[in-house]
Amino acid sequence: MAVNKERQVKEIIRCGKDPLYFINQYAKIVHTSRGTIPFKTYPFQDECIRQFLDHRFNVVLKGRQLGMSTLTASYAVWLALFHKDKKILIIANKLDIAVNFMKKVKGILRGLPKWLVLPDVVSNNRQSVEFSHGSSIKAIPTSDDAGRSEALSLLIVDEAAFVRNFDELWTGLYPTLSTGGRAILISTPNGVGGMYHQIYTDGEAGINEFNAIRLPWDVHPDYDDVWFEQQSKNLGSNRRVAQELLCDFVTSGDTFLSTNEVEYLRTMVRPPIDRLGTDRNVWVWKHPLSSHQYVISADIARGDGKDFSAFHVIDTTEDEVVAEYKGKIPPDRFGELLVEMGMLYNEALLCPENNSFGYATLVKIRDMNYPRIYHPKSRGLHLFGYSPVGDEQKAGFNTNGKNRMQILAKLEEVLRNKQIAIYSSRFYEEVKSFIYHGGKAQAMKGKNDDLVMSLAIGLWLFDTSADASKYGAQLNNAMLAGMSTQSNTFDNVKNSGNEVKPTLNPFSAPKDYSQPQFATEEELKKKFKWLF
Repeated sequence: MAVNKERQVKEIIRCGKDPLYFINQYAKIVHTSRGTIPFKTYPFQDECIRQFLDHRFNVVLKGRQLGMSTLTASYAVWLALFHKDKKILIIANKLDIAVNFMKKVKGILRGLPKWLVLPDVVSNNRQSVEFSHGSSIKAIPTSDDAGRSEALSLLIVDEAAFVRNFDELWTGLYPTLSTGGRAILISTPNGVGGMYHQIYTDGEAGINEFNAIRLPWDVHPDYDDVWFEQQSKNLGSNRRVAQELLCDFVTSGDTFLSTNEVEYLRTMVRPPIDRLGTDRNVWVWKHPLSSHQYVISADIARGDGKDFSAFHVIDTTEDEVVAEYKGKIPPDRFGELLVEMGMLYNEALLCPENNSFGYATLVKIRDMNYPRIYHPKSRGLHLFGYSPVGDEQKAGFNTNGKNRMQILAKLEEVLRNKQIAIYSSRFYEEVKSFIYHGGKAQAMKGKNDDLVMSLAIGLWLFDTSADASKYGAQLNNAMLAGMSTQSNTFDNVKNSGNEVKPTLNPFSAPKDYSQPQFATEEELKKKFKWLF
């Protein structure tokens, strides 16, 4: 009897020191077809336990059917049994998942020999178990205040990528770990841009404190290509295969662009050669060339909110984005910056969005007498656009529910067909987190889409730039032919059947051009200096 007692003490000590020994020697789990069986860990599971011990914060990106919930439940039981005053909290995205996690915990506890369970169980209910030496294990579904009031020894978040408002939840939970607590975040991927994705990618890059562990399907020694093919057929879509088996963030979500397109944009990223502006947020990849034509499109924000103002300078001669801006700036100051960049890039065609704050930007551009502002009624003849009275017909691009999807479809088409070169890391980060939600393409919660929308406007114009150039050349030739003593009307110059009437200011009231407008040679040179 004494021998048995001595052996039990040695076993207790050994189990307390080594969770892998404890799990493999004493933990029992319920198998779907084989019933209750000993839990024998695989090499990749052994490595996970070692990582849990070595690192305070761990984030696990996993495929399906790898037994990670069972493994972490076993680890939680070990920590609670052999250590005093350990508060272990498991958060799941649904109540039934939290309850199921606790079933694993209690199943392991029931299967242990009584002599190994030193503390008494003082409380045992559906979602928690407490021990006499102060340790406890509790599983709850997510909520805005989940776990905020508790000082935690170990936080386990199951399927963290699917937890609602995980960014806010993590902000509240992190202080509860400040006294030395640990965290294990486990999930299959659910697209890019969320808090879990950011934590994992930053951990993988060594930016934060998290130790990143990646477990695709093939880490399991019992799974082979035949198993993978069968699982893929059962799952059906590429999205589910990416999510459940491949640990692929991009393909797993309802992202606006495909994996190949996002990867192509990543390979194009390169640092700017220059940074301009008072905030240094104008990134330049190529300086202007006198023989090239440019379009500048812009998405405009208030300047002090969560959104940014953004613009792109598109070289329509070489089909590439040569400069971009993303920053927080008042709308009128943004207008000044657009005029400055427009003049720098050969009096580029300016096309700001005219919604909301955009009107203030357009007024500033008008007041600065900028010569080339896009007007929708000009149908490509942007310099001479006729501007009737009415807000719905003002200069700039009016983004609305009707045309928003059209310009985004054009963006997707141009990027998919690699018809534009873009080098921006900022744009790449935005487009990674631009997803379909409820059938609408939009930025993920907490992310921005300012550069995405700016480029979408620009590429919508870029698609019609060939016609604009063609008709613009006709106008230039007509003007040059008539500049000797007078400026003639352009009755013979048409665009899609609509007569084009010259005015340098899309905001000004329409003038009567039915009679020839006489001007001196000096006035003409000054007025049309851009031609020279």
